[in-house]
Amino acid sequence: MHLALAAIVVDDYDKAIAFFVESLGFELVEDSPALTSAGGQPKRWVVVRPPGAETGLLLARADGSEQAAAVGRQVAGRVGFFLQVEDFDEAHDRMSRAGVTFEGPPRLEPYGRVVVFLDVAGNRWDLLGPA
Repeated sequence: MHLALAAIVVDDYDKAIAFFVESLGFELVEDSPALTSAGGQPKRWVVVRPPGAETGLLLARADGSEQAAAVGRQVAGRVGFFLQVEDFDEAHDRMSRAGVTFEGPPRLEPYGRVVVFLDVAGNRWDLLGPA
């Protein structure tokens, strides 16, 4: 058993795909037409994941005011997503060049190097690397 997907609610599929693929270096695994479970409205099944990873992210466009209110606040303002990399400096430099917003400079913690960044929706992530 393994965790296959985690959903991130976004405003726009294409902007989210561009962020995760171009800015973070994820792979676009699937982008297929689908229908909502309530009402059968058109949507897309969009999955991205880091290269070589088994677990992916389902980019779910907000449907209705309740979901729209959750965009960027999936975990109530806390860091809720953690991107582990082997080469912290390379990832940080690449993401900086791509315009990713960081909340401060990298710091060293007992568990490794870390810096908080925001995704396309405004969710807070940790970029984590070895100490």
